[in-house]
Amino acid sequence: MRARYLAGLLISMLASSSWAADQAAPASFPVGDAEAGAGKAAVCAACHGLDGNSSDPQYPKLAGQHAAYTAHHLELYKSGERENAIMAGFATVLSSEDMQDIGAYFATQTVQAGVADETMVEQAQALYRGGDAERGIPACMACHGPGGAGNPLVPYPAVGGQHANYSADMLRRYRDGAAFGESANAPVMAAVAKQLTDAEIDSLASYLEGLHTR
Repeated sequence: MRARYLAGLLISMLASSSWAADQAAPASFPVGDAEAGAGKAAVCAACHGLDGNSSDPQYPKLAGQHAAYTAHHLELYKSGERENAIMAGFATVLSSEDMQDIGAYFATQTVQAGVADETMVEQAQALYRGGDAERGIPACMACHGPGGAGNPLVPYPAVGGQHANYSADMLRRYRDGAAFGESANAPVMAAVAKQLTDAEIDSLASYLEGLHTR
């Protein structure tokens, strides 16, 4: 079982690294202009907050998210590879430069972490830090880091401080088979989440809300 777990994790890492090489290329995601992005992101404020810290838990916090990750998902909304009627309407009118600028702006903001439910921390922390080898679940922090900051080079998103409601909803979507885009690592979270129970999803989501790097 241990060997299967390690083999699966290695395959995922290799596939993700290949995808990262493509996505990190300057031609794919050049560095945006955060100052220009501040003005362009004003339309995002109604749902996501002026600084990317949304007050409504159904909308994700964008503050501190990696610029390339945000830009990439705006592209997915625009192309329809990630479905959301509201976001598609906003993304359709954005150019690639707009997306890069908006991503750059939110990347300069600081996410405001919440507080995890103490009754869920023990279970979630064990999964986040160590995974579950018997079920083939890798440690969350292997990709998202000990403080949930993610990895902008792969890119694995920052997840620390995110609303528990949003994280739980996304984990359930992944468990149901959601995969965004055609990249090699798009199915990675679907493969991980399908092993999680509802209780584990809720505890992880709560844990992430209270997770931060400081």
